[in-house]
Amino acid sequence: MKPIRLSLVLLLVTLTACKNTESTVKKKAIADKGYQGQPKSPVVPTVNRPVQKQWKGIWTFEDSTTFFSNDFDGARLNGVADDSNDHYTVWITAENTPINVSPWYAFKIWTENPREITVRLSYQDSRSRYYPKISTDGIRFKPLDSTRFKPINLGEGEFGIKAAPEMAKLRLEIGNTPLWIAAQELYTSETVGKWMDSLANKPFVQNYEIGKSTEGRPMNLMEVKANKNSKKALMIISRQHPPEVTGFLAMKSFMETLSGGSEKAKKFRNDFTVFAVPLMNPDGVDNGHWRHNMGGIDLNRDWQNFNQPETRSVRDFLRKKEAEGYEFVFGADFHSTWDDIYYPLDTLATGQRGKIVFDWIEGISERLPQKQTNVKASKQLDPTMVSRTYFFVNHNMPAIVFELGDNTPRPFLKEKGKVAAEELMRLLMKE
Repeated sequence: MKPIRLSLVLLLVTLTACKNTESTVKKKAIADKGYQGQPKSPVVPTVNRPVQKQWKGIWTFEDSTTFFSNDFDGARLNGVADDSNDHYTVWITAENTPINVSPWYAFKIWTENPREITVRLSYQDSRSRYYPKISTDGIRFKPLDSTRFKPINLGEGEFGIKAAPEMAKLRLEIGNTPLWIAAQELYTSETVGKWMDSLANKPFVQNYEIGKSTEGRPMNLMEVKANKNSKKALMIISRQHPPEVTGFLAMKSFMETLSGGSEKAKKFRNDFTVFAVPLMNPDGVDNGHWRHNMGGIDLNRDWQNFNQPETRSVRDFLRKKEAEGYEFVFGADFHSTWDDIYYPLDTLATGQRGKIVFDWIEGISERLPQKQTNVKASKQLDPTMVSRTYFFVNHNMPAIVFELGDNTPRPFLKEKGKVAAEELMRLLMKE
């Protein structure tokens, strides 16, 4: 009977350790009282639904001196009206409905008669979620001066679409050079590709295609590997939802740190391989979608049925690598929402295998105490539906949905991505 008693004691200790790890992180999150996360996602069909492609071109008006354009990758502008007296209304509509409200917009304005104009942003069945960014070259963006932004019909509460204003008015100085206005910085498939190519100049980084999107764009993967015999691996993905640029920026810093020149990174690359798909939804990004791919589907609801080519590409890649003997030890899916929040799987569902995720969260929180990020763990392993759950259930991979706030300061995004990479390297190399 003694061996049985000892086994029971060890089991209780293990379960208690898992509970305590999560409990500690949750207590810190509750103390923050910030964004508490979205409710449980419903199961939805992921077979193709119709998508209305926006008309692309240039709008002009009776005076023929002022122009609006959506004729570039990443643009979203569905209509413009001249309301007279240098006041214009632009309409932003979604690719299809129903849809989670992330009303992306991006367009250019220029004129032969330099002056100040007012532009009102109006949305289809939504509110003004994203604070406008402006640029004179489409590459370097900055937030519009707050004195030039006027919210209309303010919402209620602190977070969520109901808290956002119904519309917004922007006062803009326009001239002969196009002024770009966008919901977030523009990171199209071309821009992301250039970034990936810049890292591929390093001998231990290579990029290759693992599939095609609905419209035939390449699903590009980045592999960071210094030791051909290394069989422990990480899977990183980003931008399943087109407007979620802040998640991409944190992932960008994360990957740059893992492929950087520190002694820790060099040692890590000798023991671990990192696979990353930085742009999961290239069609949605280049077409200026609010949320869906060109199949009209939220990709992060398709990790069970795999009706979409983008999710199938990653599924098939993971299966191939496991057949080659790879063991996946960690997965992260970078997203954006109303404020920073983590969505791990509860240790009551994953057991000791998933404890590293909470250790990671705690390590990041200790190093970045100025912003204590909340945690919303899920105990549900069926249906897999979302990437994090599929990674764990099908590949025994501890995983997390790592969400960054829409308005999180960009320097902090970069620092958080760096710290996240450093803490993960520390934990994985300690094992």
